[in-house]
Amino acid sequence: METAKDIRIMGILNLTGDSYYAPSRHLDAQGRPDLDALLEHAGEMAAAGADILDLGACSTRPGAAPIPEQEEWRRLEPGLRALHEAFPSLTLSIDTTRADIVRKSYGLVGPFWINDISAGEDDPAMLQTAGRLDLPYVAMHKRGTPQDMQERTDYAPDPERPELSPVTAAVLRYFRDFGVRAEKAGIRDWILDPGFGFAKTLPQNYDLLREMDVLQEAGRPILVGISRKSMIYKLLGISPEEALAPTQVLHWAALERGASILRVHDVAEAVRTVRLFRSLSAGESPVSAKK
Repeated sequence: METAKDIRIMGILNLTGDSYYAPSRHLDAQGRPDLDALLEHAGEMAAAGADILDLGACSTRPGAAPIPEQEEWRRLEPGLRALHEAFPSLTLSIDTTRADIVRKSYGLVGPFWINDISAGEDDPAMLQTAGRLDLPYVAMHKRGTPQDMQERTDYAPDPERPELSPVTAAVLRYFRDFGVRAEKAGIRDWILDPGFGFAKTLPQNYDLLREMDVLQEAGRPILVGISRKSMIYKLLGISPEEALAPTQVLHWAALERGASILRVHDVAEAVRTVRLFRSLSAGESPVSAKK
């Protein structure tokens, strides 16, 4: 079992009106950032033990409608400024695919994590920007854009890794190739996100989770964003609002398979899951195990 000495919790905060889990949204009725609600939610996450606050102003769920870059920045700028001032000891992460948003954010608050669901594919300037600014970079496997994305069945088996499902083999190849791209761009610190729920069928998501430990071959921290996603609620015939308990079950499975960062809606529950996981890890007692 993974000993999980360094597990971090990333709390999800959205300045959107259409993210799939309504409590993560922080726009008012006029579409303006609700800073009071944002700061209250962020404070709850910080008190519960979040290590990272991940702020997004453009929904990236499959099927989400795009918004102009100007609108993304109009939403993001006041929220980012408020979080930076209120929580100076916490790491901030920005969920964006746009290099100009990264540059503007860096000018506003200094270093942060880039959380890019496109792994640099949506904006050709992104990787070079991340490398030049020397920012930690989360690269996710998704294939296609959120607007045109459909469940994909066309993952081909890898004759060199016949023991792996086609989707897992494809994701592993993708990140080996990405490592080359990142090195050329000067990115020193990048994190691997398998992209659960993006361009994968329901069975493929579970194949990938079941075999996720092989992604450690890429030699990078693994971030898992599985919180309340459709691979949970569609399988169980429930809503995202009802998916808290099964989310923790899959968080545990991800931790067993090498995840070191959990991107979550429910920080307190994820922290408890990590603490229980650590209590069963080698060399730690239930009394000494802490997040």
